[in-house]
Amino acid sequence: MSQLSLKTIESIGFEFPSPIQAAFIPLALTGTDCTGQAHTGTGKTAAFVLPILERIDLTSSQTQALVLAPTRELSEQVATEAKRLSLNHECRTAVLVGGRPIGPQIDKLKKGVHIAVGTPGRVIDLINRRVLNLGNVKIVTLDEADRMLDIGFRPDIEKIMRRCPSERQTLLLSATMPPPVERLAKRFMRDPQRVDLSQDGIGVSTIDQFFSTVDEDRKFGLLVRLLAKEKPQQALVFTRTKRGSERLHQRLARKLPDVALMNGDLPQSKRDRVMRNFRSGKLRMLIATDVVGRGIDVSGISHIVNYDIPEYCDDYVHRVGRTGRMSSDERGCAITFVTREQGDQLTGIEMRINTMLPEYTIDGYESYRPQAPRQTLEEFEKAQRTEEPEEFAFAI
Repeated sequence: MSQLSLKTIESIGFEFPSPIQAAFIPLALTGTDCTGQAHTGTGKTAAFVLPILERIDLTSSQTQALVLAPTRELSEQVATEAKRLSLNHECRTAVLVGGRPIGPQIDKLKKGVHIAVGTPGRVIDLINRRVLNLGNVKIVTLDEADRMLDIGFRPDIEKIMRRCPSERQTLLLSATMPPPVERLAKRFMRDPQRVDLSQDGIGVSTIDQFFSTVDEDRKFGLLVRLLAKEKPQQALVFTRTKRGSERLHQRLARKLPDVALMNGDLPQSKRDRVMRNFRSGKLRMLIATDVVGRGIDVSGISHIVNYDIPEYCDDYVHRVGRTGRMSSDERGCAITFVTREQGDQLTGIEMRINTMLPEYTIDGYESYRPQAPRQTLEEFEKAQRTEEPEEFAFAI
């Protein structure tokens, strides 16, 4: 690695590389194609940004590196890290994402950028407008490749990769490596070297993971008592659906002034404001769906609550990765609410992470109540209200 990069690393306080950085960076610096599998929050971004910075020719104004990411938020975080790691370089980076005015992005590309970071849809748009030229790209990175495929970006990724020179280096980073990602790597990479640091359990060294058994109509009461007991520094609560996130936020907002909502229906300007407030610590709790959950990277998150058990085991991996960040000295805590019908899903998660989760219990919630008959929506909401205590102490 160049002295310039080493000087930057030292100036921002990096002392020791994380395991993924120690294993991935030396391979990537050789110019070979590489795949890296490691859990969220382990330093994957710096693992590919530093090799990119080593490849950039600063005397040229051409776009020489492309990073594709699944969400606007993640694209912006990658660009922020690139700027931080290039403090002593004159490296220009552009963020190319939807939900932002396209004019400023076009203007920036016309002035010349070394690194383009963006979501596949907007990148395709700018290619079609003939303002993004990938003909001189030396290195392409697919960040959180599994998530990009999950949300349907495969056709766009293939179009973009075909626009890049065949003589390029390709890096692929992912928390999981399901068959679709393996096929993508096989198609667009040349004999990639593989770094896999995912086999020792999901964040077991920094995250305490639990499940709590609860009937569907008692979830809210359990959440309230959990927050009162744990008093988290910052909490991220996941729901499966947008409607579910909105209903939960509406109920919590009656009690808590510092809780916000993040789902795919939120305008980009509001999502940006929410994330700024969450990162700054102005918000203590965020209710989110999986669609935006991948773009949330906040070091202060102490607790993850899976209010709804994730539909897929890999989504559990990504949700839990939001806490126990490598930069934190304190352990994170992840608690998953499980109904009696979801025992198989819990077993699937335990098999995926190769860990048996202990049960987290709270007085009054040690075991299931008898199965109630099917309820109407009005009856269901009435039952939930009976589980809502008069008040609870979440604020310190």
